[in-house]
Amino acid sequence: MFKTALKFILFDKPKSIGALAGVVISVFLIGQQCGIFIFLTNAMSSLVKNNSQYIWVTDAKTTNVNALSAIDIRIGTELESVPGVKRVSPIVIAGGSAKFENGQSSGITLIGSEAPYFIGGPWNLSSGSKENMLADGAIITDYFDKKALGEAKQGDYFEVNGNKVYIAGQTKGVRGFGGPAYSFTTIERARSLSKFSKYKASAYLVQWDDNVTKEFAIRNIERHVHGVKAWDSSNFANQTILTVLKSSGIAISFGTLIVFALITGFVIIGLTLYSSAIDRIKDYGTLKAIGATNGYIRRLIVTQAMIIGVVGFIIGYALVTGFKNGIANAGTFFEYPNWLKATFLGITLFIALAGSLFAIRRITKLEPAQVFRG
Repeated sequence: MFKTALKFILFDKPKSIGALAGVVISVFLIGQQCGIFIFLTNAMSSLVKNNSQYIWVTDAKTTNVNALSAIDIRIGTELESVPGVKRVSPIVIAGGSAKFENGQSSGITLIGSEAPYFIGGPWNLSSGSKENMLADGAIITDYFDKKALGEAKQGDYFEVNGNKVYIAGQTKGVRGFGGPAYSFTTIERARSLSKFSKYKASAYLVQWDDNVTKEFAIRNIERHVHGVKAWDSSNFANQTILTVLKSSGIAISFGTLIVFALITGFVIIGLTLYSSAIDRIKDYGTLKAIGATNGYIRRLIVTQAMIIGVVGFIIGYALVTGFKNGIANAGTFFEYPNWLKATFLGITLFIALAGSLFAIRRITKLEPAQVFRG
């Protein structure tokens, strides 16, 4: 069966290449759009996902880590007295305006964490250390934000809200969503540079005691401290993504493009296999005349579609991998989970199988006598 199907494919190479191109285009477009979508959703929740070992305590109405409301520092004192809480660390997230030596200006997001543990960031350090932030005026920026930050490099000085700072270290691949570049410093300096009240914090990151569960600590926090929400980090990350997607057209945009890719592949494969079947209708008629059943014909056409689907998937996925590696050089990082890779393959085979139905319907209705009369 496989050899016969392969002979049918190789007999009409132009049409087979056309069907293969349909699969490759579909796989590439779907993989590309899914990859960018993964990157964006990771960026939406990167602050939470990179501090996933903590309970996040925010204002009671907060559902998005990118839009935190300031809470009173007395909340921190209350949290420290909650049974099951081991350590409480405030963070400050504030905006600023940066001006660089080359005359360029841009926005900047300051993330301030508390010495000596610097819980909340930075992460993915490629040069320098967290302790470098203790020096006067020190901040840590990301390597891939160099262009946005006036081509400033480690050791260079620039201004944030009129105050001189310098780059004391760099992260690599720390990406935020839709806003200014992330920059890390001490919580005191973040407050000073952004005029953020010293009596407020953006959120608290809580470590729980080893002898209690995270769920126990979360329940206790919400029972003993009023006006706040205690989040499991994974729940907060998911809620952040959901909130952003609901308030934007991102999901609809990417969903539309993915559906378009599916339809494109389905139509190209369907029409190509149908056209190829019509061109070889005498061969199929001969097979039926010598005793081939409709079931055999169906399996033969489906096998052709599966061969095209698998080969197309391999080529398409190779192109997607090249795309992923290419944009990683610009700081756009993402990885496909294994379940999504399996879904890609499943979708590809589904497109190929569905596309083969056109040819199957035409050939199985064929009577051998029709061919010989023609």
